Amino acid sequence: MELDVVKAELVLPTHLSFKQVQMYEKYPKGQSRGRHWKHLKQILQAENYQNFPPDEPTYVNIESPPSMHPCKKICDITGYEAPYYDPRTNLRYANADVFKLVRSLPNEYVQRYLALRNAAVVLK
Repeated sequence: MELDVVKAELVLPTHLSFKQVQMYEKYPKGQSRGRHWKHLKQILQAENYQNFPPDEPTYVNIESPPSMHPCKKICDITGYEAPYYDPRTNLRYANADVFKLVRSLPNEYVQRYLALRNAAVVLK
């Protein structure tokens, strides 16, 4: 007896649950993706900033009162936060390696670093 070959069409679902959907399948051309970014002009129109008092800081008037928090002290050499300062040179430093470098700097370089911070002091 010979085996008869039966032709059958295999029916697969259109979307397999384990397969990730590609973006071009999910959003055909011309269809929006759902997230719209607003421009500053649109935000200003929507928020109606004309009704706010003029002394309250908004997007329109960027000027705001000075901060009540003390400013961070930054290392003059590395730019990291500096918990220490050298009383001899008045330079701020972040760690012991930078302190060695600060002590080895010539006086003219120290003056340049202080001038960058607007703390120029004539050292003797």
